[in-house]
Amino acid sequence: MVGSVIVANGKIIGEGWHKKAGEPHAEVHAINSVKDKSQLKEATIYVSLEPCSHFGKTPPCADLIVRSKIPKVVIGTVDPNIQVAGKGIERLQKSSIQVTIGVLEKECQELNKRFFTFHNQKRPYIILKWAESQDGFIAPSPNPTYERSPIWITNPYSRQLVHKWRSEEQAILVGTQTVLSDNPKLDTRDWYGQNPTRVIIDREGRIPEESFVLDQNVPTLIFTSKKHNENKKNCYFEAIDFEKNTVSQLLDKLYEHRLQSVIIEGGTTTIQHFIDLNMWDEARIFIGAISFHSGIKAPILPKKNPNKSTIATDELLLLSNYD
Repeated sequence: MVGSVIVANGKIIGEGWHKKAGEPHAEVHAINSVKDKSQLKEATIYVSLEPCSHFGKTPPCADLIVRSKIPKVVIGTVDPNIQVAGKGIERLQKSSIQVTIGVLEKECQELNKRFFTFHNQKRPYIILKWAESQDGFIAPSPNPTYERSPIWITNPYSRQLVHKWRSEEQAILVGTQTVLSDNPKLDTRDWYGQNPTRVIIDREGRIPEESFVLDQNVPTLIFTSKKHNENKKNCYFEAIDFEKNTVSQLLDKLYEHRLQSVIIEGGTTTIQHFIDLNMWDEARIFIGAISFHSGIKAPILPKKNPNKSTIATDELLLLSNYD
């Protein structure tokens, strides 16, 4: 997500933003929007992320700025992508363009925190999400007579918000027990948007074939303990060593699959693994109006200062691991 503004003689003469991957970048839209191109030779272009310097899905923006004879460039933050990473700035400076770097840098990095985490830490941005009862349970005690379906803790408005969140991230991860108990779809059916890639931990291959996560409707990664050669449409198997650091291996594989963000919606065991390793960026916790009195205890986070809000009958806690 990148924005750009062009200013000449104290007035904005052009604006642009990056609308979609593979389409023209913010600088291109901004320059194209300038009606009188002769003004560019006395203008300053502001851009929230370093202009690219390589041929990817689009030509280099740094070259366009040079050809447009714009004398000054103000950049919010350097691009961490190894294909850019200072090369765009170097290209501009070699063309005698005055470059200012690091203006509102923190805000520009926050805008693309998934992108920066992916490139700087070589892993996806991790969001923990769960719902718990008033008395701290994520589910009642298991009952063998229950059908494989969720037991809702939150109200429909909260559930719709969760589907909106799913549409904003690239992957969603759950463990075996969640699939066995709830038979979730892990999609965005209550919101308009793209379904995230489903990531399933199924160490021993216990998930029944009729489970929604195996319906091949959405790209799905399944992590098992054994090499699996039965990849199907939209269904891919990855073997990892569960005797070693499972979380580290999972994140390495998600990085290999170029997934920049993941929501961890698994049960307590799965989520607590990420918490105990301090491997998370955000936590989003719903507290419903229901009480179970006994059951499966909710994950335990280190003490933080959450932002609190209400959604009808539910309370929503938002936490950052960097506060």
